[in-house]
Amino acid sequence: MKPFNCAQALAAARHLGLDRLDAQLLLLHALGKPAGDRSWLVAHDTDELAPGVAESFRSLSLRRANGEPLAYIVGSKEFFGLSLQVDPRVLVPRPDTETLVEWSLEVLKAPGMAPLLQVLDLGTGSGAIALAIAHSLQAQGRPAQVTAVDASVPALNLARENARRLGLAVDFIESSWLDQVSARFHLIASNPPYIASADPHLAALMHEPLQALTAGADGLDDIRRIIEQAPGHLLPGGWLLLEHGYNQAKQVREMLLGQGLLQVESRRDLAGIERCSGGQWPA
Repeated sequence: MKPFNCAQALAAARHLGLDRLDAQLLLLHALGKPAGDRSWLVAHDTDELAPGVAESFRSLSLRRANGEPLAYIVGSKEFFGLSLQVDPRVLVPRPDTETLVEWSLEVLKAPGMAPLLQVLDLGTGSGAIALAIAHSLQAQGRPAQVTAVDASVPALNLARENARRLGLAVDFIESSWLDQVSARFHLIASNPPYIASADPHLAALMHEPLQALTAGADGLDDIRRIIEQAPGHLLPGGWLLLEHGYNQAKQVREMLLGQGLLQVESRRDLAGIERCSGGQWPA
């Protein structure tokens, strides 16, 4: 292979269709450097790459050009300030889901909450929501018992590894939604599958687990099931908060009201889209 310097390698990746940031992060990964070292690439743009590094970078670039998520390629994704291991066993955590975490932490601060908070994350995947909440409550010195549920054993194994690596105490349960859960909670938070099974956007998500993306003809099958089951698992005054699709907020609010939840509302993500809806079980 013809010798490449950093600038030439990045230009070649751009030619494959990669955006600038992805190319930089992949090159740093190939060089064994932290993702935060982008300034190093600028300062060393004429440095020649070792043949092994150049070959590795081209291989990584081709994977990204084929649509594989950057997080799968580098093996990690930052979420709510935490570095999470991710791979094809789980969805890549999205920034939109931080809206759900922020709302969760807000309701857990409400006056009258018990000294020991009981929190449940349904469909935990990589553990992103449960771990973000557990880490934030720990930093605030607030005692909490956080439980994470998933029907996928491989996903639970990855979430457990993330919890171990981050030193966070989270209980894990293998269950299809609330089927195997017996306790009651101050908060149930979930980012369930919500894409319609025939949605054309699925083609762009072909590398991620389909079962974690789709939920029936209208994308609401799992949300319906969670809303039906949740009242039996909420403590008086407890909250159910759900992430959903960009056009599903009205339907989700109606379902929450239909199950008797109060203070039902939706929250917008950074793009201004109604991304989460939730309500409070009567005290």
